[in-house]
Amino acid sequence: MCGENSSSLTPGFFILNGIPGLEAAHTWISLPFCFMYVIAVVGNCGLIYLISHEDALHRPMYYFLALLAFTDVTLCTTTVPNMLCIFWFNLKEIDFDACLAQMFFVHMLTGMESGVLMLMALDRYVAICYPLRYSIILTNPVIAKTGLATFLRGVLLIIPFTFLTKRLPYCRGNFIPHTYCDHMSVAKVSCGNFKVNAVYGLLEALLIGGFDMFCISVSYTMILRAVVSLSSADARKKAFGTCTSHICAIVITYVPALFTIFTHRFGGQNIPHHVHILIANLYLMLPPTLNPIVYGAKTKQIQEGVIKKIF
Repeated sequence: MCGENSSSLTPGFFILNGIPGLEAAHTWISLPFCFMYVIAVVGNCGLIYLISHEDALHRPMYYFLALLAFTDVTLCTTTVPNMLCIFWFNLKEIDFDACLAQMFFVHMLTGMESGVLMLMALDRYVAICYPLRYSIILTNPVIAKTGLATFLRGVLLIIPFTFLTKRLPYCRGNFIPHTYCDHMSVAKVSCGNFKVNAVYGLLEALLIGGFDMFCISVSYTMILRAVVSLSSADARKKAFGTCTSHICAIVITYVPALFTIFTHRFGGQNIPHHVHILIANLYLMLPPTLNPIVYGAKTKQIQEGVIKKIF
């Protein structure tokens, strides 16, 4: 059967099984994810509204934060509503092309999220190491161009995922043990050789995540050197305090991302499959949920803007 033309082995739809082994608990599992999704939508949309309407927040740091908020809310919206339909209404079918589209947007948006975090690190580097030239270097056109470049990078690097996955023959059935169409989860359903998919997936992770983490590391190394060289303890505390929210966002994003990427490609046989699925979902949900909370709690200007709008 696998020797047939792969076009005849393309299923009309896939069945997303949710979290294998925890089907009886799907309703209970859905509750925290639904709660997190509501917080993510309200928090990120609130941030975007606040930044767009408050003149005090019309600065590069907050423009990048608005871009991160838009990316986060779009990312979780590509997966969570469909996941809740699986948990609540047992609606597990997803059209083949819709699955490929979801896969593209999930990976493109996670790549863009990583890129925005890198841009925010560069923003902190310029603000702390070149404070007098901050507004000259990070002008609105520069911010727009770097944001567009991050978006195009994600699109161009993720498009091959779609073609590499579509070319595969699917003669093992159409059941995907996942809550959304993840690249490797879909590829593993195939009866063809998906080694190219695995290699390209790792290459993409290195080109996006590896490059971004390298730039973030270099930026913070330079920031640390600049902060340590300050003579005043208060100045050091204030300078590094402007980075704490961003450091929290980096940890929230990259820790589950690295776990998901490397266990998919390098084994993780000792880890139960439902743990993989839960971590993969948290990887998409934690940053959109926690980033608005972290920035709201750590950023005085945002707190003042919220108070001003409420009262």
